[in-house]
Amino acid sequence: MFIGHYGVAFAAKRVDARVSLGTYVLAAQFLDLLWPIFLIAGIEHVRIEPGATAMTPLDFYDYPYSHSLVMTFVWAALVGGAHFFFRRELRSAIVVAACVASHWLLDFFAHRPDMPIGLVGPYVGLGLWNSKLGTALVECGMLSLGLALYWTATHARTKTGNWFLAVYVAVILAIYIPQFFAPPPPNEMAIAWADLGQLLLVAWAYGLDRLRPSMATLERELLARRRAMRAGTQH
Repeated sequence: MFIGHYGVAFAAKRVDARVSLGTYVLAAQFLDLLWPIFLIAGIEHVRIEPGATAMTPLDFYDYPYSHSLVMTFVWAALVGGAHFFFRRELRSAIVVAACVASHWLLDFFAHRPDMPIGLVGPYVGLGLWNSKLGTALVECGMLSLGLALYWTATHARTKTGNWFLAVYVAVILAIYIPQFFAPPPPNEMAIAWADLGQLLLVAWAYGLDRLRPSMATLERELLARRRAMRAGTQH
């Protein structure tokens, strides 16, 4: 699953708007950012197997440290704990941790039975990736719902904020759509380095957050300006 994870990140902004969208994207894709690092380091492994599923030619036969359920809880606790350490916001930390954990759940629906529960199995997966149409409907639906929730939770300071969001979504889709038609990747390392490119989308999301602050932030800014104006007229 790919854009479904971004749908979760967008939706999380509606749950707790104090957290940057960049942090939510980082959390929702955290396991997929660990995975290429572990591939490059030789800690985890993947095989290119055309026809493995309708959606991907990859055989995820060894990735317990990034994608097992047990380690997902560990990573969620670490990421949520780090957020709490720096922000001292328990509710926000729980939402961030939930975004990390949501990745395994969504992958459980998408993958064939190769999602490990523990470090040595057992393996589960419902196999949504065996249907291109089903995958497209589910992922596009999740992204659309997440965007709708994000739209209600934020507001662009200027038209630039709206365009920045539109281009961001267009880039995500431009990465996603070719997966339905592209040939198998040349080798495993190409996959790893391409996946690390998602760090650019994380950085972009932090910038987007500054252009589209939460409604609560805008209300506080408006209230502060009104107070400053009243103070100025009194003097």
